[in-house]
Formats: sequence, structure tokens, C-alpha cells
Amino acid sequence: MTAPASGSAPGSAPGPAARVPAGHFDARALIDPVNPVELDAFVRAHRAANPTSVGQIIAWVFAIIALLCVVPVIGVFVMGWGYVIGGDIGVAVGGVIALLLLAGIIVGLIALVRRGIRTRTITRFRLARFAGANALTYIERIDAPPLPGMIFSNGSSRMSTDVLRGVAPRFVEFGNYQYTTSNGKQSQVHRWGYVAVKLDVPLPNIVLDALGNNALGSSMTAAFSRTQRLSLEGDFDRFFSLYCPTGYEADALYLFTPDVMARFIDHAAQLDVEIVDDWLFLYARREVSTLDPATWAWLFGAVGALLGKLDQWARWRDDRLRLAAPQPQPTPPSMAAPSPEPSGQPLPFAAPAGVLTPPPPGVAPPGRRLRRRSPWLVVGIIVGVMLIATAAPFAIGIFSFLFLR
Repeated sequence: MTAPASGSAPGSAPGPAARVPAGHFDARALIDPVNPVELDAFVRAHRAANPTSVGQIIAWVFAIIALLCVVPVIGVFVMGWGYVIGGDIGVAVGGVIALLLLAGIIVGLIALVRRGIRTRTITRFRLARFAGANALTYIERIDAPPLPGMIFSNGSSRMSTDVLRGVAPRFVEFGNYQYTTSNGKQSQVHRWGYVAVKLDVPLPNIVLDALGNNALGSSMTAAFSRTQRLSLEGDFDRFFSLYCPTGYEADALYLFTPDVMARFIDHAAQLDVEIVDDWLFLYARREVSTLDPATWAWLFGAVGALLGKLDQWARWRDDRLRLAAPQPQPTPPSMAAPSPEPSGQPLPFAAPAGVLTPPPPGVAPPGRRLRRRSPWLVVGIIVGVMLIATAAPFAIGIFSFLFLR
């Protein structure tokens, strides 16, 4: 994995005309002409591995029924219009027009469906070939992916698509993700791109809200208490807003050393970042698993640059676990091993008891998740505003009656 070419903004995503840098990944499967023989073999293998489901059959049946219901209505309307214009002859002409119109609609729908299926098939084929050429595995769809990131617990109908997964030098997953939210009257589909990287040890829940992608405001950290925001040195605050659990500020400074911050600024300034449990997530507000070689060059460069700094995170330990761990019981004197007669002077290389025993890997409960804003605060503000708006006319009326009459 290599970094993107120099000359672009730090961490910026490549545009449509961006030059693809020379790298150590093979992008030919994304751009080379498709071999029809290989595509047919891929389609047959895909059909064998993914037979038509009951849900797909039901969807097609409903679509055909809907079409059969619409066809007579259009025919009657056109023939009635022909009768008004030209009587019996108009009915005949209207019938012919209705048949031609309906035939055109059916042919057009079939062509659109076939084109959509073929486009989707070619996309799957190219991504599968691209994955195979770069020591990755392609997975078309994962329903409700079991990942702990904040976007993976929102809404319903959660699924990842076009997932590319690698396991060396550590587990990395690229994918597109979507979920649906509803307020009872209308629903909205939210789409993200993500990169998931497995870490060596659990770390505190830390979120970096990229300021470069907040043109219309950010919802990434809207639910978090503002008291958890931590300002870091240098230019880091110009690119990211960092949130860490209260009491873990020193741990965040240990993890985000100046060299690590520089890597994030140079390669991921357009990506929101979350550390949760033993995972690192990079979030984009668009698809990341695409047929664009420049996008993959950018992602591989960002991940490759960060992997070189993740090893030092493996040494982090939460001292709170040392305090919470049960203290070892002293050995009874009768069971203690005999020791030589003490000289009265401590050995020059002797360490205080307990210092050489590091706390176990893990995070104490206060650091596992960022604290969210209390919903009762928002409710209280809304109720207060409503009470003020309701009581204001009465207060004005009483004031006028008492003092202005």
C-alpha cells in the first residue's frame, strides 16, 4: 500500500480526473475490457452459489401484477380518448396506439432491468477480480454486519455491500454500508463508505470528526457531550475535532503522538475516524468500494500509512485495570522459600513491588464508550421554550392590565 501522489490537499479524496499514482496494487481488473467468456463463467458460478430466493420471486410477482393492473387502465383511457375524437374509428386507432404504447413501455422496462442487472453484474465481476489480484476476498453482501462502530447500530435494514476483506498484515475490510431510519411518516436511507481495521488490543472510545467533510454540518459527534472534546497541539484542530472519554485525556495524548497526528492529517483528513474496542474505523460520506482506481489508491495509501503507526498502540495499557484487579495475597511464612541473610541494603537493580506487572489488555468501563448527551436535557429545553411561548401572552396581558391601564 502506498500513499497518494503529492500535490493534493492533505487527506483529500481524489476527484474524477485525479491521476492514479504508481502503487503496489493491481488495478487492471477495474479498467481493462471485460472478457465475455470469463463474465459468463462468473455469472453461472454466482447463480449456483446464490439461487433465487423466495423474497425475490415474490417481488417479481408483485411487479408483474402491478403492470397487469396498469395496462388495462392505460388502454381504456386511450381508447376512450379515441372515441371522443373520432367515434368507432377513433376507438380502433386508439386501440392500436394503446397497444404500441404498452409494447413500448414493456420493452423499455425490460431493457432498463436488463441493463441494471448487467451493470451490477459487471461491477461485481470487476471487484471480485480486483480483490483476487490484490490478496483480498470479495463478499457481495453482509446483512447486519457485526461491527461495533457507531454507524452499525443505527436504524434498520442494515447491510454492507461490495465488501473487500484482507487478513495480512492485519484484518482490514473495505465496504459500502447503508441503513434506513424512519420517523413514522417517511423513511430515509443513509449511505456510508467505511474501512475497518482490527487492532491488537482494546483502546478507549475515541472519535475524530473530520472538519473537511462538514460542509453541511456534522452529525458524527452531535450526540456526544461537548465536555469530552480534547484540543491537541499543532494544526490537528484545524482538521479534526477529537472526542475522548472524560479522564482519558492523557491516554489520547499517548496514542495520538505528533507523528501519528501527522499521518492522519496527511492521509485521512477527509475521513471521520472512530476507535472502539479493538477496532479502528474510517468513515466516508460516499461509497469507497467502487470501480475508480484513484479511490482505491487513496484508501490503500491512507491505510498503509496508518498501519505503520498502529504497532505502538499495542503497548497501551489502562492503569485503571491495575487498580481494579485483585491484589495478590501474601505467601505464608511457612511456605516461603528460604532466603539468604539480608544485608540491610537494597539491591541496586531491585524494582518496587508491582511495577514489573503491567495491567492486562483492555479498557475500564468509563473509557469503553463516549458519554452521550442526556435526552432529558433536550426535552427540558423544548418544554421550557413551549412554556415561555405559551405564558408570554398572558404575562404581557397582566402587565398591561396592571401598569398601563
